[in-house]
Amino acid sequence: MEDITKLNLHQTRDALIKKQFSCKELIASHVKEMESSRPLNLFITETIDHAIKSAEISDNNIKNKKLRNLEGLPFGIKDMFCTKDIKTTASSKMLSNFIPPYESTVTKNLWNDGAILLGKLNNDEFAMGSSNETSFFGPTKNPWKSNDSKNYIVPGGSSGGSAAAVAANVGVASIGTDTGGSLRQPASFTGTVGFKPTYGRCSRWGIIAFASSLDQAGTITKNVKDSAIVLNSICSYDPKDSTSSNKTIPDFEKSLEKSVKGKKVGIPKEFYQEGITEEILNLWDNGKKWLKESGAEIVDISLPNIKYALPCYYIIAPA
Repeated sequence: MEDITKLNLHQTRDALIKKQFSCKELIASHVKEMESSRPLNLFITETIDHAIKSAEISDNNIKNKKLRNLEGLPFGIKDMFCTKDIKTTASSKMLSNFIPPYESTVTKNLWNDGAILLGKLNNDEFAMGSSNETSFFGPTKNPWKSNDSKNYIVPGGSSGGSAAAVAANVGVASIGTDTGGSLRQPASFTGTVGFKPTYGRCSRWGIIAFASSLDQAGTITKNVKDSAIVLNSICSYDPKDSTSSNKTIPDFEKSLEKSVKGKKVGIPKEFYQEGITEEILNLWDNGKKWLKESGAEIVDISLPNIKYALPCYYIIAPA
């Protein structure tokens, strides 16, 4: 059998349904990968025993055809989410012994849909950083650099552990938070897909706050389809979050099948910045080409006030 940790989320889900391997075998493979990846400093807390017990439940559900959306799939969770009876530190010495008496809504949604917790992932302290070097528990290393290299490269931040874990094939996906790029930036550093949902779509209940008007839970996955599958589980209306949206939640996975034909896509001219490499510009042009070939109309637009976005973020976030 090939290394099953290299499979993406939807491939793993399909293989479990077809009983090509069991949940216990899947978890054992990811635990082995966790152990070999310890030099990367991905996890603050590992929950291996809990994962093995959860895998037994999922195997039984699959046997009895009681499948949930994420049945038996291993996840890492950024250590900003409260997990009941499991240490939650926000990567800070101040919370190094904090054990929450309640579960965050997002993680509760995951467990209710069959996901399995591998452990709590490292991040910048209180999610304030962009390199994952401010954690009290030490920096996380980008798996794209050799594990034993002294000259490691950073995975980005603040969800650096979440991005590095998925890139290192530890878990089929991970959950993080994004305030001003904390999922999207580390995803770009590690060759993964980072997605910040629309504000209010995922509950903030049980997330240790950085900037409440900007914080949002989101995903790190290996591809876009996997992001859509996880969104179907973590998105929900939550009366415990005063900014939670009660709008109808679409089926994100099915939405991927919709055509972009006839859609108008604006490309802000301000996004072409000095210093962008030719490789990135070529990818940008390829993206526009793909959209055109799929029937979308590409138009050049201007967002003249975009230059104020970062200064506004710096003012709002610590307010």
